[in-house]
Amino acid sequence: MVATAVVTGAAHGIGAALTARLAAEGLRVVAADVDGDALTDVAGTTGATPVTADVGTVAGVEALVAAAHDALGEVDVWFGNAGIDRIGGLDSSEDDWRAVHDVNVMAHVRTARLLVPRWLERGSGRYVVTASAAGLLTMLGSPTYSVTKHGAVALAEWLSVTYRHRGIVSQAICPQGVRTRMLENASGLAGLLSRDSARTPEEVADLAVEALADDRFLVLPHPEVAGYYEARAHDSDRWLGGMNRLQRKLEDAGVLAGPGTGASV
Repeated sequence: MVATAVVTGAAHGIGAALTARLAAEGLRVVAADVDGDALTDVAGTTGATPVTADVGTVAGVEALVAAAHDALGEVDVWFGNAGIDRIGGLDSSEDDWRAVHDVNVMAHVRTARLLVPRWLERGSGRYVVTASAAGLLTMLGSPTYSVTKHGAVALAEWLSVTYRHRGIVSQAICPQGVRTRMLENASGLAGLLSRDSARTPEEVADLAVEALADDRFLVLPHPEVAGYYEARAHDSDRWLGGMNRLQRKLEDAGVLAGPGTGASV
């Protein structure tokens, strides 16, 4: 039975919606974010325990895991929901690559290092990654996001194949467009991300909580993504050609900059 949960990136968007839904289901929740002021508001309306932490750092992850154990005793499910993006191309800076990789990939690695040994001792635990359809497909205009979300899905897969027989469940939530600040900041790419209609954070949270009951690995708020993923695997060259045509179309429309510049316009 799942009785306790931690949600990272909990001050806004999907994280805030997850915190509210889990609390409504009767779970004791630790909500974490770097935005302490907004986090206080979420905690005030949900009853969650707020912990201001930067999961993009080793120290931040260690402090959050310790605080979660202090508050909850045991962590039944960890929602690694925090994520960032830096729109750009091959000219994205080393700092941008490092920042996105630390939050979108290494936060999960560092957290799992601390949680998994404890879960193995008791024979149960659940790690849920908020990845993206970009982690199954790709994201035009943002190699940092595409590469790191693929990495997040890959880690979730590895956790599943390595530990599922020992009671640890790993799941990956992979939406397309969700009505969050990230979508609002996507500028001309917002239409592309919402081509199959943007979901609300609350809709994604509902699906995530429902998935706790059936242990499915992929949680797809946009069911169409399953078809795209299958088409990509069935004929990679055809799929890549179609994506390249879309890239050129967006370049011609001025939504994406051309090769060699990397920045969106």
